[in-house]
Amino acid sequence: MAAPVKSKVDGAVGAVQHLTIGKAINLALRTAMEANDKVIVLGEDVGKLGGVFRITDGLQKDFGEQRVLDTPLAESGIIGTAVGLAVRGFRPVCEIQFEGFIFPGFDQIVSQVAKLHYRTQGRVKVPMVIRVPFGGGIGAVEHHSESPESLFAHVAGLKVVSCSNPVDAYWMTRQAIDCDDPVLLFEPKRLYHSGNLRAEVDTTATPDPLFASRVVRTGDAATLVAYGPSVKVCLDAATAAQEEGTSLEVIDLRTLSPLDLDPVFESVRRTGRLIAVSEAPSESSLTSEIAMRVQQECFYSLEAPVLRVTGFDTPYPPAKLEEDYLPDLDRVLHTVDRSLAW
Repeated sequence: MAAPVKSKVDGAVGAVQHLTIGKAINLALRTAMEANDKVIVLGEDVGKLGGVFRITDGLQKDFGEQRVLDTPLAESGIIGTAVGLAVRGFRPVCEIQFEGFIFPGFDQIVSQVAKLHYRTQGRVKVPMVIRVPFGGGIGAVEHHSESPESLFAHVAGLKVVSCSNPVDAYWMTRQAIDCDDPVLLFEPKRLYHSGNLRAEVDTTATPDPLFASRVVRTGDAATLVAYGPSVKVCLDAATAAQEEGTSLEVIDLRTLSPLDLDPVFESVRRTGRLIAVSEAPSESSLTSEIAMRVQQECFYSLEAPVLRVTGFDTPYPPAKLEEDYLPDLDRVLHTVDRSLAW
């Protein structure tokens, strides 16, 4: 095993660093590998290249080829190998290069990763992380811009989370690696290197719990709930609405399975209105579940039906059409207006 090295990202060393989401995940992987030599990173091009998005940049150089493994183009093999490592005491972190490539490994995830702990009556743990860059907005071809998170949130035995900012990107990665259950971490790929989302990441801070949602902007006219890349869209919409005198509350869901909806219920009981926002298609989705649960728990508090702003129920379109497909500020504000007019 390679010897531990000092935490460094772009030459920075220390507890507090000003990072993008991509650099925050890199730092989280690095510090986790320093802290525990059982943490292993594997995936397509994660080593010498540093991943197609450069999220694992420099890790193979510093920790060696035995801990940062370039794999063949075989997602089923990547996941299956990680399962074997996990049950033998390692904490593997798999990278799925693009979310659309995860499906060759789907059987391994739902039949083995999700079931082993239950199948063995708790005797076997599967402490592994599957990192999944997801979502659109990068002008890519088919299979590179999808949002399949609902498929995995539906599977008992899996934990599913999604980050939307650098602080959560760092801490959710660290917490997922430390978790004894298998965790899928859906990362908003189009925000990896967004300079507008740089934030101070304090690696000595006490983080929020991994499986907890959070109010990221307070308001009283309506509630917006989102996760991953859609959180920024909702925050931008809330800023625009405030200029017109409308105060919107924004909740970052963060955890997709298990869902933490108590903050959403509390918010809706105050605002009386909810708009759920996601890039995924609307049918049989997380936004469907949120809408049902809120109407079940907050029926007498609602002043309008729960409304949704989502991708459309079609395959993800060619790049030149994706701006029309993805939820944006205008679609969110139009839906807020519909809710307020009810």
